[in-house]
Amino acid sequence: MSSAPTSRTGMPVAMILGSCVSLQFGAAFAAQLFGSLGSWGVTCLRLGIAAIVLLAIVRPAVHRWDGAQWRAVVLFGVALGAMNGSFYSAIERIPLGAAVAIEFLGPLVLSAVLSRRAADLACVGVALVGVSLFGVESLVGIASLDPLGVVFALTAGVFWACYILTSAQVGQVVPGHGGLAVAVAIGAVALLPLGAGGVARAVVEPHLLLLALGCSLLASVIPYVLELSALRRLPRHVFGILLSLEPAVAALAGLALLGQPITVLGVLAVVLVIAASVGTTLTARREARRPVMAPEASAVGPDGEDMGRGEDEDMGRGEDADTGRGEDAIMTAGSGEASAPEARESRDDARVSCGATARAGG
Repeated sequence: MSSAPTSRTGMPVAMILGSCVSLQFGAAFAAQLFGSLGSWGVTCLRLGIAAIVLLAIVRPAVHRWDGAQWRAVVLFGVALGAMNGSFYSAIERIPLGAAVAIEFLGPLVLSAVLSRRAADLACVGVALVGVSLFGVESLVGIASLDPLGVVFALTAGVFWACYILTSAQVGQVVPGHGGLAVAVAIGAVALLPLGAGGVARAVVEPHLLLLALGCSLLASVIPYVLELSALRRLPRHVFGILLSLEPAVAALAGLALLGQPITVLGVLAVVLVIAASVGTTLTARREARRPVMAPEASAVGPDGEDMGRGEDEDMGRGEDADTGRGEDAIMTAGSGEASAPEARESRDDARVSCGATARAGG
């Protein structure tokens, strides 16, 4: 009798774990192209290829969009492109696991600011302690992180937070996945001034273009498909907890594909960041299940049932989908059915805990 529920849960869990592996191994694969195309060129190509695939599948009715919709999508695209570009610039200089762990500070801080829960502030503190261990490694001479790489990782975290907010807005004003597809294209175009040299070289050297295509599939298309399928079957909090494993997967990908060693302090740092991310997801889960008595909040129905969160178990991140932390872009409330605060919280709870399909690395 219990085998059916286990089977139904096992497949989406495998999809999420597969998405994490594909995303981070895609980032490690991309790092091997930096010497030929540069980090900005690789990012631009990856987003550009992903945009072509998404636009061909979604075929958004952009001619029907008004000014407000276009403004939301443009801001989303710029945030997505900057997040991916900064992240790839970071992993060009520092280990993949460290970059992902540092980048997680962005959405974790955003979660604490939006919720103002003491537990979320405590989780940010735990994450800061974890990230500080990378600095301890440098001080004692165990390992050294390029300061510029750290700055890029922190910048990626800031734009990840911006990505969360802008994706929620797009989910409210643009139905379906059209906003995501166009935003990925805008992100690629926005990075073109920095990545034009790499793009031009890939065009004249087809083998590099083929490698960039593989990178886009691993870091954008495959995670998008797997996460979108899993989101329809998994509760939001389970989804967020599973995606919290990204720093660990990134560290393993860096070790396996890039030969980046994993130190004891590095492992502890990653564990603390994962714990902080899981903690944020669980506290948000408890808060969402807490009854709200105010009628105007539409949280409790006439018979006492939870109305405001009744669809959350199926929503996951709404229509969220990552095209490449993804490096990596996932859109949280693509269906437009949730209110703006709910859409932002949905994105906050799930994408905060993970991070990529948009890194999707974007």
